Amino acid sequence: MFGGGLPSKGGIMGLVSLILIAGSIVLMFFVILSGVTGTTPLDKTYFLEADTTRIDGPRPISQWTYFYICGPGNTDCGSPVPALPIGYAWNGGNQGAPFELVGDYGKGTTSKYFWYMWRFGWVFYLMGLIFNVISFFTCLLAPFSRLASGVSGFFVANALFWFTIAASLMTTVFVKARDVLINNGHPARVGRWAFGFTWGAWAAMFLATIFLFLGCGAGGSSSRSVPTTRGGIFTRSKHGSRRSRGSFIDTDGTRRVKDDYA
Repeated sequence: MFGGGLPSKGGIMGLVSLILIAGSIVLMFFVILSGVTGTTPLDKTYFLEADTTRIDGPRPISQWTYFYICGPGNTDCGSPVPALPIGYAWNGGNQGAPFELVGDYGKGTTSKYFWYMWRFGWVFYLMGLIFNVISFFTCLLAPFSRLASGVSGFFVANALFWFTIAASLMTTVFVKARDVLINNGHPARVGRWAFGFTWGAWAAMFLATIFLFLGCGAGGSSSRSVPTTRGGIFTRSKHGSRRSRGSFIDTDGTRRVKDDYA
């Protein structure tokens, strides 16, 4: 019987990958846009929150986000700054700030370690987003094409590579900054929303990479179906065309086998 019903395994994997990539992009934007508005979940998304009452700075509570340093609820934010130095939470005098965080970078507010670690993490986060967006558009064809699955898998694998570095640097920087602040008597905590969104996006990209490459390698049956005759009726053969001896029914209901001609 001709016709086809269920979608192929590659098509299903391509569709699932498309959903995963779209979800990861949304989660990444939640992190990048934190501090832009007071709308949930952006108002709850920050990398680090610390009590900076005893530090010379503009806010008693500081929250570090992707572009801003804000007050509680990501309100009272400062100016947006790319690769925001941690030390921008306090003034240039750095009075009361832990010495491990203070240095000659970021207008004399941030140590070399935290300056470079987060700058690279910030850039890699953007690179991961860019490659992920490219993979989303190529993945639109993945449910219908094994080639598109392979191309999308290549782009999302690149996105995953850069984003793995970004998420690792982000975790290292802000967990270490939290520990330094706590050890110096400043209550602090990392933001569970920002970390949850980031590692959730990483997991979605990781699964999408696997599914896309599996979908690229998922081929159809290697055999071909061609019509052949059997008993006077057209049927389908999986092994291509071949000569058949065939048979037919006599009018008297008895069965005769044709002579086999070479």
